[in-house]
Amino acid sequence: MRLILKKEIFLFICITGLLLVNSVTAKEKIHAKPSVQIETLLQSSASWDGQPYKSYPDGPPELSVLKITIPANTGLPWHTHPMPNAGYVLSGELTVQKKETGETKLLTAGQVLPEMVDELHRGYTGDMPVVLIVFYAGTKGMPLSRHE
Repeated sequence: MRLILKKEIFLFICITGLLLVNSVTAKEKIHAKPSVQIETLLQSSASWDGQPYKSYPDGPPELSVLKITIPANTGLPWHTHPMPNAGYVLSGELTVQKKETGETKLLTAGQVLPEMVDELHRGYTGDMPVVLIVFYAGTKGMPLSRHE
């Protein structure tokens, strides 16, 4: 009988201890500050076809950030960019194609593409629309793209 009572007391102490530890841990989590998370999505000195970027355009810098929505089953016209830029795919799938070689690259949501400079290329969608965020590093008054 005493042995059973000692086991019950021991079990009670263990459970109480676990509850206290969990309570302290929960309170620490409530008061803990979230840490800043940094994830490099792209760091490149060359466009997606491997061509190195030569330089930034001369003149006063002007950054542009565009949100571009492309409907399903749509092809963009052949175009060039006069400055380095990068596109981030928020949703959908986009295929980019280099005109000179026909080389293509498929991009899906969450991927980043270092764009081509002064090379004819285009993008086209499949059965889903695509939403892109594109970052351009140009100069004041410089067009973001030129169409063929």
